[in-house]
Amino acid sequence: MTWVLVAVAASGPPELKRARELYQQTRYEEALHIVEAIDKRSPAAWELRGKIRYQQGEFKRACEALEKAVAMEPGNSGHHLWLGRAYGRRAETSSFLTAPGHAVKARRSFEKAVELDRRNLEAMSDLLEYYLKAPGFLGGGIEKAEAVAAKIGAVDAAEHQNALARTAEKRGDYSSAERNLRRAVELEPKRTGRWIDLAKFLARRGRLEESEAAFWQAEQAAPADPRLLYERAGVYVRAKRNLDTARELLARYLNSPLTPDDPPRREAERLLKQATRG
Repeated sequence: MTWVLVAVAASGPPELKRARELYQQTRYEEALHIVEAIDKRSPAAWELRGKIRYQQGEFKRACEALEKAVAMEPGNSGHHLWLGRAYGRRAETSSFLTAPGHAVKARRSFEKAVELDRRNLEAMSDLLEYYLKAPGFLGGGIEKAEAVAAKIGAVDAAEHQNALARTAEKRGDYSSAERNLRRAVELEPKRTGRWIDLAKFLARRGRLEESEAAFWQAEQAAPADPRLLYERAGVYVRAKRNLDTARELLARYLNSPLTPDDPPRREAERLLKQATRG
């Protein structure tokens, strides 16, 4: 009986459960309406509020909510992960004067998330991405990224290969990057994302027919996955080719039942505008 009571307590009040269900359906305004009425002492509610604001593109308000979650529950790796994501997007969307400060806060949050939970693959992946993209004066660096990749290797073999591919591509070692991506596919052949990563890499290298073949394999693995529509369209738009097909794919994507794990609708709409302009 004790474990039942613990499980119920951990899941939170019914209102929070309902708000989470709406969030997963990307019904963000409805979820926000519920979560704003939940006890302000709930760190889980503050985290969900921050995630909703993040998905809505309101990154300043997302940071404010997630800072509250972190203050109430500083040992929660997930709070720090989402705070890092929110500060990262603030850095990308703010002025050159304020962006560096937000970027540093993003890095520190990702580092804290990894420190608190050495098996948090999402946090390690986001930290690796930060190290790869950020300049040295903001704490970036390829050596740091490679150290994170090694930590990922202790948790997940396929994700380790993906991390190795990202660091190899950053160094310009494209043959190693491709080998790692293909190894990730071998380890998880039914996971759509592995094929998508390979397809996008091949497109970046100008190997368009092979990229198409990888996208086809991804479709065989999960034909209903809407990410395929978005990612394939993105490859076409960036290459400025097959724009009619890109517009069709994006229209289908925008009419698909999406989750917060899928690219945001606003990003698909932005791509659609690019495809329309040609």
